Amino acid sequence: MTDFPADQSAASGASGRSLLKVGERTRKRNAAEKRFRMMGLAAVIFGILALFGLMASILSNGLSSFTQTYIALDVYLDPEVLDKGGNRAPEDLGRITTFTIQPLIKAAVQDLIDETGVSAEGVNANDAFELISKEAPAELRRFVLNNPDQIGETVSFDLLASGRIDGYYKGRVTMESAALDRNISPEQLDLADRLKTEGVLETRFNWSFFTAPDASDTRPEAAGLGVAILGSAYMMLIVLVLALPIGVAASIYLEEFAPQNRFTDLIEVNIANLAAVPSIVFGILGLAIFINFAGLPQSAPIVGALVLTLMTLPTVIIATRAALKAVPPSIRDAALGVGASKMQAIFHHVLPLAAPGILTGAIIGLAQALGETAPLLLIGMVAFVREYPAAPPEGFFDPASALPVQVYNWTQRGDPAFVERASGAIIVLLVFLLIMNAVAILLRRRFERRW
Repeated sequence: MTDFPADQSAASGASGRSLLKVGERTRKRNAAEKRFRMMGLAAVIFGILALFGLMASILSNGLSSFTQTYIALDVYLDPEVLDKGGNRAPEDLGRITTFTIQPLIKAAVQDLIDETGVSAEGVNANDAFELISKEAPAELRRFVLNNPDQIGETVSFDLLASGRIDGYYKGRVTMESAALDRNISPEQLDLADRLKTEGVLETRFNWSFFTAPDASDTRPEAAGLGVAILGSAYMMLIVLVLALPIGVAASIYLEEFAPQNRFTDLIEVNIANLAAVPSIVFGILGLAIFINFAGLPQSAPIVGALVLTLMTLPTVIIATRAALKAVPPSIRDAALGVGASKMQAIFHHVLPLAAPGILTGAIIGLAQALGETAPLLLIGMVAFVREYPAAPPEGFFDPASALPVQVYNWTQRGDPAFVERASGAIIVLLVFLLIMNAVAILLRRRFERRW
């Protein structure tokens, strides 16, 4: 026996539509569902293509910043120029200027041309000297001050080539553009090619991009991220120390202890609102309170960290409260049932189970703070800083920069080499963000518990 109707008429409803045939409404519903799936797939494909386009643009412009062109040069540190008194006294050596060093480099360049026999038509000694970065005299001066015993010796240096020469080997400068550029000439590029053939000039990985400080507009080849990386590290350290315990403590109180009344409802609404406030508003707040009222120094990591802490707290609180809510009430009831106090139930059972979500929220908040620019601009961290901040805690009050601010700073300069540097800094910043997000995922998987 079967319940299936013996004839087709029994399979029809009151309206005469058959259950065995696809009706018009069913076809429309299926077509709408198909269109929705296609729209969703198109949105995903568009997002992926946009992401790949963005990454391709950044990588194509920024990867070259991790390499740099150097010129190997043997410089005679003439004591008649550097230390006429012959006593190697620090106060006497401190009077050495970059103008004092320049003739030594020019003489070394001329000796190099004489020894190798490399020359180019229309290029004299001064033109050959312009192949070397303007940072070279400062580099030699630092070497002499740190190694006064080397005065009177011939020392080998790998000096930075000028920005135009470096750009020539990275495709930014051509013979045609050099003919229109007052800072370089085709004859100088021809001399650079001959020096490269002799092995004197070489393009290799640029470690100083990660360690050197910023440089002036005339020396883009010497600009680095050293001060910016250190400043960002100081700020993230302070934000972590302040935002995590304050945010977790506030979340535990609001979620577990606070009474449900209008006052706590007002606090919760304001926390949610603060999470949506534009970051530049926090910069105005930091400028008014921490600098104008409290008198803290501008462009200092401590001020930037305090501003970013205020901006990160709502994110940490919201993520922590969500993690605490995700712990089943049975965990609390079981702990209380065996005689634990409410404090013990929270700190011994609920908080460990919520730890993955709390850590994830904290790291995401830090990653968001690491990429913020607008509030840091308002507190003066856009200033040109060449000196490294000291070790903590004194370094928290020294002038410094930050990675996103350094990117903004370089994009405002006219030389194309700074645009290359800005793209390279974006790559470094993205790597840091990827590392922080990977750590968040690993911590979640490491501490995640099933119940």
